Amino acid sequence: MTDKILDGRVTLVTGASRGIGYQAAIALAKAGSHIIATARTQGGLEDLDDAIKAEGGECTLVPMDLKNGDGIDQLGKVINDRWGKLDGFLANAGVLGEITPAPHTTPKTWDNVMAVNLTANYRFIRSLDPLLRASDAGRAVFLTSGVAQTHRAYWGAYAASKAALEAFVSCYAKEVAVTKVKINLLNPGATRTAMRAKAMPGEEPAILPNPADLAPLIVEMLSPDYALNDTVVAFRQTDYFKG
Repeated sequence: MTDKILDGRVTLVTGASRGIGYQAAIALAKAGSHIIATARTQGGLEDLDDAIKAEGGECTLVPMDLKNGDGIDQLGKVINDRWGKLDGFLANAGVLGEITPAPHTTPKTWDNVMAVNLTANYRFIRSLDPLLRASDAGRAVFLTSGVAQTHRAYWGAYAASKAALEAFVSCYAKEVAVTKVKINLLNPGATRTAMRAKAMPGEEPAILPNPADLAPLIVEMLSPDYALNDTVVAFRQTDYFKG
């Protein structure tokens, strides 16, 4: 692959102010894509903008709360009016909620986890589908987790949200199988992020991959040459994992 394999493409990245989303956005921009970056944190987005511009890339910042479904619809309209298409979508944003016994999960935690991890992505699919179809090679990657399948004790709300996301995304991928759009899921595994630190406060972060380690795989999965569809890709089972 060449350095500019995404030249002329437009990619939307959620949760772009830190962690995997931040590093992926920089790598995607270096590969030639214009980045539309969303997050709640204005300062983190501005840092990302500086980093992308330092590499000669271009970035459009969209501070937003993903629990605002109307805002997601409005973003889709803005993308349509300005570019008329969307070539790539990295659905990276997510929240952990609380690590707690299932009966102790509060309605507030449940609603927040489902709103960000599941419902927001449904709203994005609803809003962005025509734009991905308008691309000559629309690609979307949704971040998932191993707990969607292992159903780890005390991770109930988060595991349920990711299991539901995998099911919904897989249904969507099958629906676009006859088009030029490719839809996949990515399981990054344990990674040195703030979410991981919250979930595992006693873990030594130095033993974990950096978010930047996943960036080349994400670039590949959002490239027009990527041919897989309806697949859950585990980072640790790829050649990009050097652990």
